[in-house]
Amino acid sequence: MSSADVARLDGQNFAQLEAHRTKLTRHCYRMLGSAVDADDAVQETLVRAWKSLERFEGRSSLETWLYRIATNVCLDALADGARRARPIEDGPGGSVDDTLESRPRSHWLEPIPDARAIPGDADPAEKAVLRQSIRLAFVAALQHLPAKQRAALLLTEVIGCSAAEVADTLETSVASVNSALQRARATLAAKQQNLDLTRSEEVQPALVERYVAAFERYDMDALMGLLHEDATLSMPPYTLWLRGHAAIRAWMLGHGSGCRGSRLVATQASGGPAFGQYRPGADGRHRAWALILLETSGDRLTSMTSFLDTPSLFPLFGLPLELPA
Repeated sequence: MSSADVARLDGQNFAQLEAHRTKLTRHCYRMLGSAVDADDAVQETLVRAWKSLERFEGRSSLETWLYRIATNVCLDALADGARRARPIEDGPGGSVDDTLESRPRSHWLEPIPDARAIPGDADPAEKAVLRQSIRLAFVAALQHLPAKQRAALLLTEVIGCSAAEVADTLETSVASVNSALQRARATLAAKQQNLDLTRSEEVQPALVERYVAAFERYDMDALMGLLHEDATLSMPPYTLWLRGHAAIRAWMLGHGSGCRGSRLVATQASGGPAFGQYRPGADGRHRAWALILLETSGDRLTSMTSFLDTPSLFPLFGLPLELPA
């Protein structure tokens, strides 16, 4: 076989593996709680798989084999036991008078672009389920599980592997897997997190449009009219989070007043509506300030999370760091 034939076969092999990237990214994101870390884990998975493809004996499907490699890559990354969280789970709600404290990027749950985790050719019903599986609330609840419980739950309940396949992946017994699943389900139930991902609520486009109009006008009366009475506002990497109309209004008109005049660019993140927020500078240019992720219930907004790590997040979403004048 010529070197050209070898190169062609290598390219075909890697293309075969690459076809699974979206599924693996979704799985690694749910395991790790970070789109950036998920990308790194998927790349490591594909490299490991490519190097050992000749030893793949076909005792399982290629997809199952890749999930096994990806799961173990994630377990290696989670070996220190750290878990990511949202500010609303990390401490009590605060007030506008609190001192701002920050935590490193590795401390916080991060959003993922829908485009990286949901195939564009999926049918509407499948897309709805996949959006549910990457919601911040669902992924945040998963972070409360020990890493191997998290893996067992995702592989069985979300991906559909058998207990025997999971036991093989985790190098344990079927009985241990079933025990881990029982404990994991109990933990999620205590967090009021439903594993039935087919139960979803469609976001009302009119609600999102009204939010954009209110925010860009910086009309606090209109914005408060869209919020649930217990709505929350958080701004990772800051630990501070606020609950309710009074606290959110006070923040927006006080410390947050520099957001007046912002422009919003629509995107999709973690299964929900999101926006790149660009604040105006003294020179009139609009520069990246936050990725805003909205969570809704019915005709009200229940959560607004502004992720301020724009250098890491905006490139993932294909968002520029500055808007054209």
